Amino acid sequence: MEGRKYIVKGGRPLKGEISVKGAKNAVLPAISATLLAPGVYEFKNVPLVRDVFCMLNILSHLGASWKVDEDTLYVNTEAIHRVDIPYELASQIRASILFLGALTARFGEAVVPLPGGCQIGKRPVNFHQAGLEKLSAEITLDHGNLVAKAKRLKGAEIVLDFPSVTATENLMMAASLAEGETVIKNAAREPEVVFLAELLQRMGAEVKGEGTETIIIKGRKRLKPAKIKIIPDRIEAGTFLILASLHPENEITIKNFPFEYLETPLLKFQEMGGVLERKGKDVAKVYPQRSYRPIEISTSPYPGFPTDLQPMFAVALTQAEGLSIIRENLFENRFLYAFELNRLSANIRVEGQTAFIQGKTRLVGSPVKATDLRAGAALVIAGLIAENTTTIYRAELIERGYEKLPERLKELSAEIEVEPCALCEA
Repeated sequence: MEGRKYIVKGGRPLKGEISVKGAKNAVLPAISATLLAPGVYEFKNVPLVRDVFCMLNILSHLGASWKVDEDTLYVNTEAIHRVDIPYELASQIRASILFLGALTARFGEAVVPLPGGCQIGKRPVNFHQAGLEKLSAEITLDHGNLVAKAKRLKGAEIVLDFPSVTATENLMMAASLAEGETVIKNAAREPEVVFLAELLQRMGAEVKGEGTETIIIKGRKRLKPAKIKIIPDRIEAGTFLILASLHPENEITIKNFPFEYLETPLLKFQEMGGVLERKGKDVAKVYPQRSYRPIEISTSPYPGFPTDLQPMFAVALTQAEGLSIIRENLFENRFLYAFELNRLSANIRVEGQTAFIQGKTRLVGSPVKATDLRAGAALVIAGLIAENTTTIYRAELIERGYEKLPERLKELSAEIEVEPCALCEA
């Protein structure tokens, strides 16, 4: 991955409109699902981010072809001729594990390396393995590779120990070609899971219960390609919400804002004193306040507060008058960003899985490092409200999930430059 650094000059008010792109975490399982049936797929509103291209590179290795026309992605899986994914591709992205279920279901075998991605904590693959074994797959670990084999998967009842999003998605894809009925209990309820269910339904699968804790799938002998529009990215929307709220002279309107996916973060935003006006179906006008109240946040699976938004809210809470508390219940390394914010003169104390944020603090520019995708986005927000200049190293991580973020922020009058950084390369 080519190293980059962002040079951000803070303190300037931002004005204008910005649109939320399609959800990265919706398109990644959709790309995997193209392996379930040969043919041509059409996905609209696709974010052109690094993670998407990582998944497409894996598809190319397997024999698929694809092309991008503006924000529309076309994938042709008629010529799939292999079921093994090389480590150098899988190590670049955690979502590569999503190929395991689809390959095993359609071809009866798969070789998928233990995946890579942002190092925010343990994300074990045992949920995936145990679920596929319930569907009659044989899975072994061979030199760092998950090797799956099955004549034909058979439906079963699966109870997940934790409502893992990727495990739920993997099992949904596998079950769509399994013989008989599969019941997934304690399933993830995220909007991206509901979106995948809609895609599978369009492909001919029978899926019920999406968005609840129990998903029921009746397998088909074969499926067909489909067309679908990717849902808006709720994490990008939440990022822009915080971005818009922190300079008192900001005047930002956010388009394609998925209000229905952000009920809990919006409640917390209002609790801290944030003001948001809904205009029509999906337009949000943010009214920055000169002071905010301290709050407590505890992350949890959807519909709870998303772990991916807590770094952005942490930046906001540095500007709240008093002590705020964030409890992270999903990833043990999520708070690495706190030490970088402290380099900008934030006052954050981390004890285990809890961060204590004392505000209000005047942020001052400094060199910092993006420790993961969402941490990087939080540092961009912090840099935009900090005095002087903030240089964000390893900014290429931000590009895994945000399409052309510096260019889009420049349209709001942000002062942000991108430079190559050989020392940043991972």
